[in-house]
Amino acid sequence: MPRDATLRLFATALALALAACSSSGGTNIKKESAASEKMEAARVHTELGQKYMQQGKLQIALQNLNKALSYDADYADAHTVIAVLYEQIGDLKQAEEHYRRAAQIKAKGGNELNNYGAFLCKIGRYDEANDYFQRALADPFYNTPAVALTNQGRCLLKGGKADTAETALRSALDRAPNNPDALFLMASVLYEKGDFFKARAFMQRFESVGQAGPESLMLGRNIELRLGNGGAASDYTRRLLQSFPESQQARALNEQNRS
Repeated sequence: MPRDATLRLFATALALALAACSSSGGTNIKKESAASEKMEAARVHTELGQKYMQQGKLQIALQNLNKALSYDADYADAHTVIAVLYEQIGDLKQAEEHYRRAAQIKAKGGNELNNYGAFLCKIGRYDEANDYFQRALADPFYNTPAVALTNQGRCLLKGGKADTAETALRSALDRAPNNPDALFLMASVLYEKGDFFKARAFMQRFESVGQAGPESLMLGRNIELRLGNGGAASDYTRRLLQSFPESQQARALNEQNRS
């Protein structure tokens, strides 16, 4: 074959190869662009869903969150927010499904694993919950481990494991000394263990940073009664009955007074 014919064949083959590469690259770019647009649409509708939830417009929020998942069924944030919504309206089956799905998508994500653990604890599945808290704490990029440790402590306490609950809560307070939830739970743990003086100390720390509620006022009352301080116990009782007259704790005290 003459040399110029060989050169023409090579040039033609090169042009075809470049055209093929260009076509393939263009297709990939289009695919990536379409995927990116779907992810962005999912993000936007998830944010809209959150905003409508904050405004109490739950039906519109749900529509936006379902729309987000129609754009990207693997968008973990949408699963998390819709799980919170379902939990808020009492649909625990749907809530669990979406918490679990978020934890599957982000299998090493501290936030998603902690959220599912907290939900499992709420419905009484304490051992399963603890596994998810442990997995959340194994995430080296999880930026709020004190939250998971506090939730773990709460769950262990509910499951009757006061000693291990105390360990988790002390670890939480090492990371966040003014965490009101951890301080209240530490007071609860120490009360359960009969260490009333230390329980009072943690209750005082809680009251300096946290907001009093019926549970904390009742615990404060009970601690002071155990320490024989009737005046302080009466003060907690007064605050509880005045501030939260419809609470379960206030009703229990009223029933005691009537009996």
